Amino acid sequence: MNTSETSNSNQFETFQLPKDHTWEVKANNRRYHTQIKEPSFLCFKKRKYAGNEIKTSKYNVITFLPRNLFEQFHRVANFYYLLICILQAIPAIATLPWYTTMIPLTFVLGITAVKDIIDDIARHRSDKEINNRPCDILVGESLTVAKWKELQVGDVVCLKKNDFVPADLFLLSSSEPNSLCYVETAEIDGETNLKYRQALSDTHSEVNTMDQLAQFNGRIICEKPNCDLHSFTGTLFWKNQEFSLDNEQILLRGCRIRNTEKCYGVVLFAGVDTKIMKNSGRYILKKTRIEHLMNRVVLLVLLILAGLSFCLAVGSAVWGVKFGNKVPYLNITSEGGFSPGYQGFVSFWGYVIILNSILPMSLYVTFELLHVVQSFFINWDIKMYCAERDCPAKARTTTLNEELGQIKYIFSDKTGTLTQNIMTFKKCSIGGRVYGNQFDDVNKATVVDFSWNTFADGKLTFHDSSLPDLIRSGGDSGVHEFFKLLAVCHTVMAEDKNGQLAYQAASPDEEALVTAARNFGYVFLSRTQDTITISELGVQRTYTMLAILDFNSCRKRMSVILEDSEGKIKLYCKGADAVIYERLCPSCLHKECTQTALDYFAAETLRTLCLAYKEVDESYFKDWNQRHHKASVVLQNRGTLLEELYEEIETDLVLIGATAIEDKLQDGVPETIQNLKEADIKIWVLTGDKKETAINIGYSCKLLSDRMVLFEGHDVSKTLEKLQMNNYTNKDNNIATISGAISSSEQPDMLSCSNKALIITGSFLNKFIRRLKRSKRKKPHCWKLRTAICPQSREEVDCEEEAHERAFVELACQCKAVICCRVTPKQKAMVVQLVKKYKSAITLAIGDGANDVNMLKTAHIGVGISGQEGMQAVLSSDYSLAQFRYLERLLLVHGRWSYLRICKFLRYFLYKTFAFSFVQIWFSFFNGFSGLSVFEKWCISFYKVAYSWLPILFLGALDQDVGDNLSMKHPKLYKIGQRNELFNYRIFLITLFHGLLSSIVLFFIPYGAFLESGGRDGTAVSDYQSLSTTIGTAVVFSVNLEVMLEISYWTVPSVLSIIISLGLYFCFTFLTQSNSLSQLKPDMFQFQGAALNIFKQPYVWLIILLTVAVNFIPSITIRLIWGVFNSKGGGRATYENRNKGEKISSNKANHFHRDSSQRRSAYAFSQDKGYADLITSGASIRRQKLASEANTNNNAQSMPEGEKDVMQERF
Repeated sequence: MNTSETSNSNQFETFQLPKDHTWEVKANNRRYHTQIKEPSFLCFKKRKYAGNEIKTSKYNVITFLPRNLFEQFHRVANFYYLLICILQAIPAIATLPWYTTMIPLTFVLGITAVKDIIDDIARHRSDKEINNRPCDILVGESLTVAKWKELQVGDVVCLKKNDFVPADLFLLSSSEPNSLCYVETAEIDGETNLKYRQALSDTHSEVNTMDQLAQFNGRIICEKPNCDLHSFTGTLFWKNQEFSLDNEQILLRGCRIRNTEKCYGVVLFAGVDTKIMKNSGRYILKKTRIEHLMNRVVLLVLLILAGLSFCLAVGSAVWGVKFGNKVPYLNITSEGGFSPGYQGFVSFWGYVIILNSILPMSLYVTFELLHVVQSFFINWDIKMYCAERDCPAKARTTTLNEELGQIKYIFSDKTGTLTQNIMTFKKCSIGGRVYGNQFDDVNKATVVDFSWNTFADGKLTFHDSSLPDLIRSGGDSGVHEFFKLLAVCHTVMAEDKNGQLAYQAASPDEEALVTAARNFGYVFLSRTQDTITISELGVQRTYTMLAILDFNSCRKRMSVILEDSEGKIKLYCKGADAVIYERLCPSCLHKECTQTALDYFAAETLRTLCLAYKEVDESYFKDWNQRHHKASVVLQNRGTLLEELYEEIETDLVLIGATAIEDKLQDGVPETIQNLKEADIKIWVLTGDKKETAINIGYSCKLLSDRMVLFEGHDVSKTLEKLQMNNYTNKDNNIATISGAISSSEQPDMLSCSNKALIITGSFLNKFIRRLKRSKRKKPHCWKLRTAICPQSREEVDCEEEAHERAFVELACQCKAVICCRVTPKQKAMVVQLVKKYKSAITLAIGDGANDVNMLKTAHIGVGISGQEGMQAVLSSDYSLAQFRYLERLLLVHGRWSYLRICKFLRYFLYKTFAFSFVQIWFSFFNGFSGLSVFEKWCISFYKVAYSWLPILFLGALDQDVGDNLSMKHPKLYKIGQRNELFNYRIFLITLFHGLLSSIVLFFIPYGAFLESGGRDGTAVSDYQSLSTTIGTAVVFSVNLEVMLEISYWTVPSVLSIIISLGLYFCFTFLTQSNSLSQLKPDMFQFQGAALNIFKQPYVWLIILLTVAVNFIPSITIRLIWGVFNSKGGGRATYENRNKGEKISSNKANHFHRDSSQRRSAYAFSQDKGYADLITSGASIRRQKLASEANTNNNAQSMPEGEKDVMQERF
């Protein structure tokens, strides 16, 4: 590195900079940046300037074990099992060996750890691939290949065509004229159209060669690293001069160099300090609502366990005091015996161990296993496989499946997610006549053959042969002017790519229109600073470009003024229909016909532009041009003066026609959104694109309807103020929500959102966020003083800070649809976070670019689309899909099934453990609270893993109430998960009561039947072993009968699981109670011959049958009550709802009328500003062979001789 510094490096010390401009970068001075440190934590310091290595993984070799264990022991059950292991290791209270719990716990922790390692390895591989990308870095006076992670702030980097920008750079120069640099920002904002950056004129002229780059010692002082992608402020100090820097000179990490052979830049921000990384967000450990509820339920179960153990321990101490003298053989009150208090203490922990089956470890083992099985079903679903991309659906995480069935809000990116970002010329209106496909069925129309045109690119599909026939006949001047306008009124650049004519446009809309004109025979060939050359049906013509009145979002139109070879001057204009119609001459023809066509195009959600022209008098133009030149050089009010001149000349236009462009949606997007809306899922579109474009896509994908009122701008601010005022008017009722303020407002019509679509921009959110940030910064300073004066001050400050947030969220959530346009990645995440904060609803974010990563991480579930913008979104997602349409099946089928299965699994599992464990409690009242188990210890062990495990496994893996086709056809069935009806505290209490009632039946019926009873052959069956086996048999039969009632979808595995479970019970019971094992290990197998004795007694089978039948009654009763009270609201779609949904979905968009208040314009042009300034200044014109020349040579042989001569004259 060149570390030399000039003697006047401190000459700008007196220069006053803003307080936040403390980031100083010295070019070619790596040593300076590596030495500067800043305070980090306590007395520790860290480097101020980060390296360029990035890290998105969670663990490394050192942190994996402690961090992973810390995360896993956040689960209450794991901590509980660890406590049980410790208790079992204490001999005084141990009733089971410690390894009976430790081995399963280690297995569960190990399986989860392995899964986490696999997920993190994928992140490590992605980081390694990015960090090891090569780039050229200046070392001394030559370029050296280095890895991205080796870059440091201040390094000079050389980038070539199609290279990704490795860090945020200050552009020094490039190989293009005037050091222009074209970049593609698809991975930052999702836009694939090219943008340009331009170096300072001083660095362009003086920093070009290796020697000049090595000697460059400029000092840049700029803003600190931040997340704002669209602004930059700084100052370059170089050669005793100061140069202002803005976003035009900055290349952001993640951009890609296009159409620029070489460029050089200085690293300003590296690694985690780059703007894209500042927007990426941090990793968030995601847990489902069911899992959070499970943790709370586990706490309740543990409290129940502790309460029961305490009561039984008290009973043990009381029984020892009262009856200890009557049973001296138990040695309770002898001199060597223990005190009642100690006896109760030991009994408490003994009962904790005995009753730990109330929360068996198999619950979490099966829970994790079911998640894995459901993930496999998602991965194997052939109906979510995209053959075109060879891309199946993939569950990248296995812990969130049931939450897919509870989604209430979907936050979607637009470009690449809803759309293909491909613009296609579909239809047009010329002279009042519509050209294009007039059939509802595209297959009935004939595709136009453009083989007669040697310049046709072969990509345009047009379904009306009458238009090219009319063009070739040359009999309609309106058609000629129409396509001539498309060929000349634009700021597109032409270039030669491998001998083929290629276009470079500021927006895909412009490229689509110019390409359409090219296919119809009006080919844009090349341009210079003041001329434009086109081929009109093979005849090349060059026009003098007198002026370009460029497009911007305020003008909503663009005009060019041309002079032909005969000296005639014409103005060609294209723009929004509302803007063009205001400037038409009164006697203009075809206005009504064209308006009807525009309404027709709007009904089909096509993007429209109106085309018009006028002939300009030469003397008038000279006068106008002089005034235009004077206005363009004034220093004050330049924009206003130019706008007035544009308005003056763009009048009395003659209408030519209108174009209709289709922004191609992904396959099945409208149908998917319609079904998701019927499932009561609200969809918000968060995009970095323009407002008009986003609204047009909203109509195309059926997110917006013609009956909706667009709610935007001043109306939103006014409504929010009203909401906040109403909220503070009722301070006494803090629980009342903003929705209550809406209904109680003096102007409820203004605040009503039942039929409105909220349209907001990033600038609105930016003001909103800054206001909140300012209040939050003031909060710590004002708390102490205000709290000392008034104890309620802190609460009031919190309410004031949350007022704007709560009002905005409530307003947005009550609207039918929400579109946020021109938002940054961080703003996307902020919107998601606000909804999560103030709405107890599950959110899902879906996107396909690096600009969506933060949003995907913030939402409860992130879905990545394998799209054109790279794999960053997929790598940061929880689920990946090939196209947006597969989201419908992922939610309505797999999500709903997963939620249904997990809830059934939890209900049944808790029931069977409660019924089994509570029997121990009733038996304690008859065994002197001694801690003796009512069941054989082998029955306790096998009950968890053999006698009742297989049926519940297949219930949680395969059960379904309706098939996939019905789930898709009737989306209203999805609502049951949104309302969380199948597992909640109410369901838990019902299950607890059900298990308690069953345990009473399962214990007391056999106990009462066995009193003073005998077998048919005189053999006693009223002993403890016979009672234990009988109760165990009744429990196994009862829980298997219960699971049969739970199963809605019977399969062969379901039937076999029940048969196998019952078969295993009898096999293991006869085996563990056999004479041979009892004689071999009498201490382990203590029930010698009990099974053989009781199972041959009809009396015992009658007891079992009676017990199971009586236990069956409450289960049937609960189901009947559930069915009666939930038949209407339980998420089932009624016949009326289904018919209503089909009727709504079959409605087609109505045509608009110009005088209607509901009429909307279909104008949408995804371009802020074109290349007009570059063209007119000559900055973008390459001094090399023109693109048209190459195409001329390629096509010269196919042209007629006369046309060939005309083209040769031009060159």
